[in-house]
Amino acid sequence: MSKISSEELNESAMQIIILAGDGRNLLTEAVKSSMEDAPKEGVDEKLKQAKEKIVEAHRIQTRVIQYTVEDEEQQTTLLFTHAQDTLMTIYSELKMTGYIIDMYRKFSDKIH
Repeated sequence: MSKISSEELNESAMQIIILAGDGRNLLTEAVKSSMEDAPKEGVDEKLKQAKEKIVEAHRIQTRVIQYTVEDEEQQTTLLFTHAQDTLMTIYSELKMTGYIIDMYRKFSDKIH
């Protein structure tokens, strides 16, 4: 692998942030749809799409990390660190959103 340029690193960071943000938006839509008693399939599709966004962002992050492991002189940036933080926060939100929706469904089933 060749060294990744600062421009490529920043582009990767922005892709991670955008993908993670898109994932977060889908998670929010899934929760709102669930609370509006939308069909289960539609909610599950939003969760699936959100996960796909997070997985793609994680792939980009992994590629950059591989560059840094293979090249001791490879530097990262504050923007990349921010992107990693954003990704991991939204990954946690993905997990919690799944639990929240499951809990809402179980509660809703009991009262209907």
